[in-house]
Amino acid sequence: MRVLGVDYGRKRIGLALSDATAIIARPWRSLPAAATPAGSAAALASLLADVRAGGDDAVGELTAVVVGLPRRLSGEDTDQTQPARDFAGALHALTRLDVHLQDERLSSREAESRLARRERDWRRRKLRLDAAAAAVILQDFLDARATGAPEHGDAC
Repeated sequence: MRVLGVDYGRKRIGLALSDATAIIARPWRSLPAAATPAGSAAALASLLADVRAGGDDAVGELTAVVVGLPRRLSGEDTDQTQPARDFAGALHALTRLDVHLQDERLSSREAESRLARRERDWRRRKLRLDAAAAAVILQDFLDARATGAPEHGDAC
């Protein structure tokens, strides 16, 4: 069982994959966002289909997707919360995978901090930031599930 983590953004979509036991998340790749959440979901669904057709077992074993849900530190919605929900709903409709929403507060800051420890050049860090943020979101989801903690989000 593998889980895909998604950091949905207006410009780029960061992706992360869990290991086969769904315990550890690792950054995978990023792709450009489309003009709409539905268009971005279609682009991701197409990427997954292409990777599966290419024989990638990791993507073939996907059973669920975790999409980061933007929230303010106070817990209130941001202007990106509804587009993330729309993206998640469209992705579920296209892939029929279980799609969960995971609170992503401070995930980009955590990812930047982790990357800065290994990579001094900010240009190189920037290229990997979206996928690293997706890994943070996915790892939070996996850890919460492993400990039986309630999810901070919704499911589609």
